[in-house]
Amino acid sequence: MEHKEELRLYHSRILDAIKTIYDPEIPVNIYDLGLIYEVKIDDDFNVNVQMTLTSPNCPVAESLPVDVELALKGVEGVNEVKVEVVLDPAWSIELMSEEAKLDLGFL
Repeated sequence: MEHKEELRLYHSRILDAIKTIYDPEIPVNIYDLGLIYEVKIDDDFNVNVQMTLTSPNCPVAESLPVDVELALKGVEGVNEVKVEVVLDPAWSIELMSEEAKLDLGFL
């Protein structure tokens, strides 16, 4: 398999793993909620994720990044995982997917 194609496949698997994680207070996965800002995979299959929280005082501020890290380490072939929480730009409802907005009654 060509390396670029392999990276694309891993990117898809990583997004699938992220979509298994839910904010415990909101019945939407954190990807569709708009909490994942960036996912980078290097040539050695190390993954760097930039994510945010719905608010700086989010009750799962400590556990949610750990949940992301553990889920991604569970993807076969992934080496190192680094999850960085950024609060700028701040999360807003506009970052949610159309499906999430519909599920939560924002559309």
